[in-house]
Amino acid sequence: MATQTSAQSNPLAAVVAGLAATGGAVDLEQLRRTVDTMVPFCNHVGVRVTELAPDHGQAELPVRPELQNHFGTVHAGALFLAAEVAGAAAFAGAMAPRITQLQGFVLRSSRIAFLKPANGRVRARATLEQKAIDAVLMGSHAGRFELAGLALLHDDADVLLGRVELDYVAWMGAASS
Repeated sequence: MATQTSAQSNPLAAVVAGLAATGGAVDLEQLRRTVDTMVPFCNHVGVRVTELAPDHGQAELPVRPELQNHFGTVHAGALFLAAEVAGAAAFAGAMAPRITQLQGFVLRSSRIAFLKPANGRVRARATLEQKAIDAVLMGSHAGRFELAGLALLHDDADVLLGRVELDYVAWMGAASS
């Protein structure tokens, strides 16, 4: 049995359905608010999408004792989550012009290099491969595509804490006439 994304199972689908119905331009702030709160685990951890733009996404990880490891620094899993959320925000912002045709996307793989221990609040800023974005946005065909991204993790002093390479696979439906 094939599964379909619906507004009931995917809050992003409700926003996309609303955009498709109005035929208007994508409201990036509305999209940011939706992406910011749609994943229950992100809400549980407290990671927030603070920026969603056509060229990047940004997320922040709060200072919370339960996000620390046994050394008192931010746990690697929490750092990865911040990077992954920033990447998802960057993806949504980049695909905004064709988001009503987006059928799904998944983070296929990632590679992390932790450079320094993280103490306190963490900011993750992600960008995607512009050449691939341009090809998808310029094209009118449906189908599968791949997209690479990079998230950089910084602390409040702007010290680079880590680099996370992101490898996405996505599916675009045909444009409706």
